[in-house]
Amino acid sequence: MARQAASERTETEAVTATEETGPSEDETGPAAERGAGRRAVVAAVGAAGLTAALAACGGGKMDAGSGDSKSAAGEQSSSGASGGGSGSGGGSGSGGGSGSGGGSGSTLAKTSEIPKGGGKIFKAEKVVVTQPQDGEIKAFSAICTHAGCVVGEVSGGTINCMCHGSKFDINDGSVKKGPATKALAPAKVDVKGGSVTLG
Repeated sequence: MARQAASERTETEAVTATEETGPSEDETGPAAERGAGRRAVVAAVGAAGLTAALAACGGGKMDAGSGDSKSAAGEQSSSGASGGGSGSGGGSGSGGGSGSGGGSGSTLAKTSEIPKGGGKIFKAEKVVVTQPQDGEIKAFSAICTHAGCVVGEVSGGTINCMCHGSKFDINDGSVKKGPATKALAPAKVDVKGGSVTLG
């Protein structure tokens, strides 16, 4: 009788320990699946938080072409700067993506629509086209190298990011004012018959 009571206590303690610490490495089944599911939920919540933080970081933005105010949340959703993922074995992660350019061959504008000594931002294509001097057309990614925001205006010889104040030269995309430390990536465009098209 004493042995049976001791055996029952040992089983009860083992079950309690498993409930408190979770399944051991060699256990499988519903408890192990719940652990993997929890990690996926935590990763998804983290990715959603990252997206919200990036959207909140922008404030209002001005479109250099029209002067219309754009919301930061709308800019982030069009920039593709959010993403998420999860790993197995207790790890989780989230990632963001950004890029430049749109579909190849699409006409952006006529050269006469690009201001001389300035430029125009094409947010949907994530490209900024500049005309530093008459007839000289340049193009760069419209994604700021600091935090991945879409740049907001071209004025005073610079391409300006409204998120944190970075400024880039219209001639070569180099950094004129931080916090960005890397130049805007060049974008390929073709100028033919007075039209600017993505290359």
